[in-house]
Amino acid sequence: MCDVAGGGGGCGADTDPPRRRRAPAESHPRTCMKCGQGTAALVIRVGDPFCRVCFREYFVHKFRAMLGKNRVIFPGEKVLLAVSGGPASSAMVRQVQEGLSREAAKRLRFVPGLVYVEEGAVRRQSPEQRQQTLAQMETLLQATGFPYHLIHLEEALELPPSILQPGPERAGTSGPSYKDAVDSFIQQQRQDGDSGTSLPGHSTPDTPAGPPATPRLPDAAQTQELLRSFEAAGTATAREELLEMLRTHLIVQTARDRGYAKVMMGESLTRVAIKLLTNLSLGRGAFLAVDTGFTDQRHGDVMVVRPMRDYTAKEIAFYNFFFSVPTVIVPPLFTKRREKPSIHQLVERFLLGLQEEFPSTISTVYRTGEKLSPEPAKASSESQRCLLCLCGLDTYGEEELALEPTLILEEPAAGVESKAAYIPLLCYSCRLTFKELGPLDTLPPYVRAEGQRRIRRAEMEQNQVNQESSDSRRAWGQLGTHPHPTVALLGQVPLLRDTPEFGEDS
Repeated sequence: MCDVAGGGGGCGADTDPPRRRRAPAESHPRTCMKCGQGTAALVIRVGDPFCRVCFREYFVHKFRAMLGKNRVIFPGEKVLLAVSGGPASSAMVRQVQEGLSREAAKRLRFVPGLVYVEEGAVRRQSPEQRQQTLAQMETLLQATGFPYHLIHLEEALELPPSILQPGPERAGTSGPSYKDAVDSFIQQQRQDGDSGTSLPGHSTPDTPAGPPATPRLPDAAQTQELLRSFEAAGTATAREELLEMLRTHLIVQTARDRGYAKVMMGESLTRVAIKLLTNLSLGRGAFLAVDTGFTDQRHGDVMVVRPMRDYTAKEIAFYNFFFSVPTVIVPPLFTKRREKPSIHQLVERFLLGLQEEFPSTISTVYRTGEKLSPEPAKASSESQRCLLCLCGLDTYGEEELALEPTLILEEPAAGVESKAAYIPLLCYSCRLTFKELGPLDTLPPYVRAEGQRRIRRAEMEQNQVNQESSDSRRAWGQLGTHPHPTVALLGQVPLLRDTPEFGEDS
């Protein structure tokens, strides 16, 4: 029998069940898995310890291998690096700096430039905070020695409607032409007596020499108009999508104006995995390959590349810490909801939470996205291309009928002055976002201008089709008076679809 009254811990004793104790960590330092001699400074994955020297070589090699494997950036080509001040884009700039230095073993041979989009207005920063952030970013960009461009998000209100049209694609993007471009670049170097592409100096048209002046903010009227567009959005998810659209259009327009053929985005593996599930939740499953792939060619003349998509956020954080890469952190979009503020943040919390328990979660999602094809995102004509994201329309037939109940707008259709008239120009995901963006007059002017042009063009094409159909009917009606008896007889025979009894039960 068990001893209830005694102190032996019988079945009546009030004792907690024994807990499993975690095994004690190894007290001795681990050895680098690559060189086998240095002491490991970090563990990237389970069983992958690296010393600082080997980790730096591993980090640099991964960046060069990503560019070398895809072969989309030609020697001597102008490439615009989109810098946000965050860890990933700052690490990307450092890789380009080291790759262009004369001490590099395999030097990068393109001509870089930097662009920073200041978004302090929609992030609820005061004018003093915006100027402080701008000064920090200008100091960071000027220290690189590359030409840079500081632009404000308010400038998106002055974008031309042509930004919503793909530009003419540049020739010479296939494999053999890349080899020819390399041979031509090397031959040109030998003729000029130059050993390679040197770093541009600080004194350029976009970066005047001397200490940076106090950054100038946009007019208060432009800031208020921009805030009006964001405040009119009904959900935080719509505001996130609007911000990403304006930022992307500003960067692409800057590349077009300055003659850059490529744009580098600093999206890490972690960010790509989060974006993949986010866009899948938003109904952009058909466009995941262009939204998260290494190359994005939807803009035609400007190609977007993502060379940092093989790096996890952990690798980037350790690299920046070990090698003192400066960063500038800005606050997120303002929202009053703390729990589940947007689909973007909800997916991010979900994935990062799973990553803590299952370390291969993010890499598995990333590898799944690698198997997707960009073909569904291509549009054969303007009428089949989305007005906002420039991908192919995915709303045809039964799918379009299924969407109608969820896309009913309160205002009646009234030509180009109604939001309902814009719906046929949008893909499924952009339709849902467009519905939450508020009244038509709160949309960016370039979106309204391009939408009105396409609506009028569609009306003209429809009127032309109706006119041709009317002429055809009139021609059939005149067949009854034709001098040839057979043709006259055909003109008098009624069509089945014009017969009232057709289709009725006899």
